[in-house]
Amino acid sequence: MKKSLLGVASAIALSSSAMAQDIAAGKVAFNQCVACHSVDGNNGAGPSLKGIDGRKAGSFPGFRYSRAMKSASVNWNTQTLDTYLTDPQKLVPGNVMPFSGVADAKQRADLVAYLSSLK
Repeated sequence: MKKSLLGVASAIALSSSAMAQDIAAGKVAFNQCVACHSVDGNNGAGPSLKGIDGRKAGSFPGFRYSRAMKSASVNWNTQTLDTYLTDPQKLVPGNVMPFSGVADAKQRADLVAYLSSLK
């Protein structure tokens, strides 16, 4: 019994480390976002994502958000960013971001880690 529990614990640890977030890989994944979003505080076609972790959706200064995003009751954190990047229309129906989402869970986790690192 102890051996089987140890085996399960080892398998969980290995799968968790395989899914560990990689900020450098997230920065590479962000290349699909740079056409609209910056990370330096300047808005483009989309709002800057600098300091997004902990920010209320639809609140970056100087960007003209959709009504859906301005009225969304979402505060950005690792969980809400992951949910949004999975399917933007599901979390904030009616938002105008022309992006269908990131299907790959590892790539999404890396991207969220990168976004969360932007202060």
